[in-house]
Amino acid sequence: MKKFQQTVRFIDMSSTESRVSTKKAGIPMRTETEMMNLILQMAESLKVDAVALSGSRTNDHASKDEFQDYDVVYLVDNLENLISDLSWLDLFGKRIIDQEVALDNRRLYLMLFEDGNRIDLTLCPKEHIQEWVDSEAEFTVLEDPEHLFEPYSQNLERYWTSPATETDFEKSCNEFWWVSAYVVKGICRKQVIYATDHLYSICQQELLKVLSWQVASDRGKVDIGKNYKYLFNYLPAEKEHEFSSLLDFSNSDKITQSLFATMQLFHQEAQTLAHKMGFDYRKDVAEKMIQYAEERVKKFGNN
Repeated sequence: MKKFQQTVRFIDMSSTESRVSTKKAGIPMRTETEMMNLILQMAESLKVDAVALSGSRTNDHASKDEFQDYDVVYLVDNLENLISDLSWLDLFGKRIIDQEVALDNRRLYLMLFEDGNRIDLTLCPKEHIQEWVDSEAEFTVLEDPEHLFEPYSQNLERYWTSPATETDFEKSCNEFWWVSAYVVKGICRKQVIYATDHLYSICQQELLKVLSWQVASDRGKVDIGKNYKYLFNYLPAEKEHEFSSLLDFSNSDKITQSLFATMQLFHQEAQTLAHKMGFDYRKDVAEKMIQYAEERVKKFGNN
């Protein structure tokens, strides 16, 4: 079990006047070159042992925009010494908000700056490099005079999806239809949060999984990114629109509409995948669950 602690800090601006002038004039966003130079200069100043960059900035397939974080790790000799006085973090720039996260043997400092840049900085004791490597996909070593990273392999396929096995497919279908009953229960009891949570966090995630298997069935192992963020790059535009239309949970009626549309889309995509892969699909179970949902919502959902 991972140990996890989190502290959130809001950074106090120096004065009302500075806040007003900032809003009027705007703060120029530092360039990637400026940020990378700063990250390396800070590493040198702190005498860290090695520096690496991970996340979307190391992925050639990721879209380049101003919302990309700088996911950085400093490998250090004496973690306790560095975290005993964190005033050095101020040298990265003025922050709007930050988080301090304790995760196993590492410390994470997540910083959003006034100019819009964001650094997610990990301090990792060099004897626990494997812990950090296991938490990442690909990474780029920026500084490593002692060759500390050399023994460690990158998990380049952490967010890749392979074609489904029949067992995986059966489990996904069972999970979807089983949990759909929880959504029905939430709708009928007017428990909007309960229904929405099960619908989005479980049922629609299983739908995304089936869609990713659709892609993998055509392309083989494929990089769909963290939280399926690249999935719709491989699918027709109308498929993304169809899925996005399911995400209106603004009231009980909309949740009910989303449930039925999600059921129908899952039913359709699961049959397509099963036919393509030669899998058995319990169409009878799916149809009975759709009927169950319709009957229960009609009986209790509009009271």
